Amino acid sequence: MTPRPDSARILAIDAGNTRIKWGVHDGHSWTAAGAVDSAQASRIAGDWGALGPVDLAIASNVAGDAVQGHLERACEALGVALTTIHAEREGLGVTNGYRDPRQLGSDRWAALVAAHAALPGHKLVVNAGTALTIDALAQDGRFLGGLIVPGPDLMARALDHGTAALRQVEGRFEEFPASTPDAIASGALQACVGAILRLRDTMAARGFEPAAILLSGGAAARIAERLPIACAIHENLVLDGLVRIARNA
Repeated sequence: MTPRPDSARILAIDAGNTRIKWGVHDGHSWTAAGAVDSAQASRIAGDWGALGPVDLAIASNVAGDAVQGHLERACEALGVALTTIHAEREGLGVTNGYRDPRQLGSDRWAALVAAHAALPGHKLVVNAGTALTIDALAQDGRFLGGLIVPGPDLMARALDHGTAALRQVEGRFEEFPASTPDAIASGALQACVGAILRLRDTMAARGFEPAAILLSGGAAARIAERLPIACAIHENLVLDGLVRIARNA
């Protein structure tokens, strides 16, 4: 018997520039989860060997064709075909404001779908990974647009590679940094916080003042600590969006 969509075991995969994050959702909760570096995508079939049966596999992949091939072969080993999403003009209550809808990253699209379902009101949807994406989502599901800047770690690495004297040494956040490593760490984090607050102010000026900021990604906790306004960390935002897309396909 084919499982009903609300009880199907769905393998959701978020293949990013740095990490491939995945989870299995049974309609009630995440029953398995894991992650691997994108550079080690070839080992993912082995990581999935103990998952047991899955009914559907769905992915957002911004990591390129080589990673796509590894994901497809790993899904074949599980006995399921892989569906890889792209951003659409509209779907599940969200309307894509990009002139060319397909230019919006599939991970951002999935996060917007999840965020629209998660909380009412206008909101900012922030993914803090290798890149920091900051997306404005209106209460009625309109994606108004967004920003992309380097994430804090990439920003710090750019100084390491782009300057002769600033070698990257791990620093810590300080309000008034008194060492070069702390100045780099603090500056990168403050730049990310500033970009978020700038788009928040723009939304408010246009009549869309956000009631919430949803953060996901590896640097989410560091950024949330420095935001002077309430925010919520949602660790599985992209994966939750993928599950919603799969169940409503």
